[in-house]
Amino acid sequence: MSENTMPVWIMAGGNCKNLPDVVNHPPHYTSHPSGIECIQITEHMGFNLGNAIKYAWRADLKNNAIEDLKKAVWYIQREIAKREKTNG
Repeated sequence: MSENTMPVWIMAGGNCKNLPDVVNHPPHYTSHPSGIECIQITEHMGFNLGNAIKYAWRADLKNNAIEDLKKAVWYIQREIAKREKTNG
């Protein structure tokens, strides 16, 4: 197991608990039913599209799905504007 994938352990009243690795593999990116981690897809995309996918991906895995979906739309709109400007 590499250093980046080592589980995080704490002592709590004499009992060890395995906590999620919120830096390297946060649950809202790793708990998708497909078993795929979001970054495995988005690292092959440009910034705007990758972020749009990221926010759509985690929308139902965090507390505020509507906020994340609005963020996804915001990045898609930026990508459309960029491409319209480039393609004139």
